[in-house]
Amino acid sequence: MSATGQCLCGAVTYIAKDVHYALHSCHCKMCQRWYGGPAFAAPVGSITFNGEEFIRRYNSSDWAERGFCKNCGTGLFFRMKETDRYFVGMGTFDDLALFKLSGEIYIEHKPSAYDFVGDHPRMTGEEFTAFMQKLGN
Repeated sequence: MSATGQCLCGAVTYIAKDVHYALHSCHCKMCQRWYGGPAFAAPVGSITFNGEEFIRRYNSSDWAERGFCKNCGTGLFFRMKETDRYFVGMGTFDDLALFKLSGEIYIEHKPSAYDFVGDHPRMTGEEFTAFMQKLGN
C-alpha cells in the first residue's frame, strides 16, 4: 500500500510504498528532543522524495540519521543507515485514518505526564534492541 505526505510548508513531498500502518511510539530521549514528545513513526518499504534539496540529514548516531525540512523544520524521518530502512513521522502523511498504535518502545524513558491507552506491547530499550538484532536490522 502506498501513501503520500509532506512537510508543514510543502517544500518536501513524498510517496512511500509498503507503508506499515501498525506504528510504534518511541519514548527515547532522542525522539523526545527531536519531536518535542514521543515519536510516532511508521516503517515504509521505500520512499521517494520531491524537494530533496530542502531535506537536511542529521547523523543522530553511528547507525541512524534523522531528516527534516530545512525550510520549516518538520521532522520527516528516521533512517537506519546500514539497511536504508525509513521510519516516517506519522504526522507527515496526508491521510492518518489507517494508522493504529501497536506498541511503545523505550518505555522506561516515558515521562509521567501522559499514558497511552490500549492493550499493546510496551518494550524497554534493551528489549527493543534485542528484538531488532534478532530481526537482523
